[in-house]
Amino acid sequence: MLDEEEKKKLKVSFIVPLLFILILWIIWLFDTVEHLDLYRLGVYPRETKGILGIFFSPFIHSDLNHLISNSIPLLILGTGALYFYRSLAYKVVAFVWLFSGFCVWVGARESFHIGASGLIYGLASFLFFSGAIRKDIRLSAISLLVVFLYGGLIWGIFPIFPKISWEFHFFGGFCGLIASIIYRNEGPKTKDWDWEENENDDIDEPIEFKEDEIIAEDKIHLQQ
Repeated sequence: MLDEEEKKKLKVSFIVPLLFILILWIIWLFDTVEHLDLYRLGVYPRETKGILGIFFSPFIHSDLNHLISNSIPLLILGTGALYFYRSLAYKVVAFVWLFSGFCVWVGARESFHIGASGLIYGLASFLFFSGAIRKDIRLSAISLLVVFLYGGLIWGIFPIFPKISWEFHFFGGFCGLIASIIYRNEGPKTKDWDWEENENDDIDEPIEFKEDEIIAEDKIHLQQ
């Protein structure tokens, strides 16, 4: 059972990505109703007009299916990142957001690249590799959960579907891996479990016998 502090932390970890997703829905509704064609705020590689997309592309989605498919993973992965990594999660999101957008601007196809899928791939990659690097039981469990829930994401980094920005998927996952290496010494520390402490105590502390205990033991043997 979670104590009150952990419940509060879980609540905050859930609310923050939920608010971000709410903003995405408001922007999509506004764009759809007003026909603003906000896709033009996406990343357009190697063109000056596409630089703003590095900052704004995660807010823009093409249709309802695109938005729904990104909302659920963002909520789950965002909650996990904030709950286990706290303030470090914000650094990771900022790194993945900006660096993956820049990589897409430099190396992607000439088209508008929009959506928050780069963040999704970045968070999934970071949670997986960070848990493995830190060798922490709790974080490794999160890594396995990420693989179980989103193992199919691996296919998204290949140019299988022409209309999908596989470049954002690829660079997002790559940036998540880089972030797990850069921030490997920040965030949660490996927890020492009680059974490990007891095991170490048994090894490190030698057994001491008092002289009268040995004498008493000898007398017992003599009496037998």
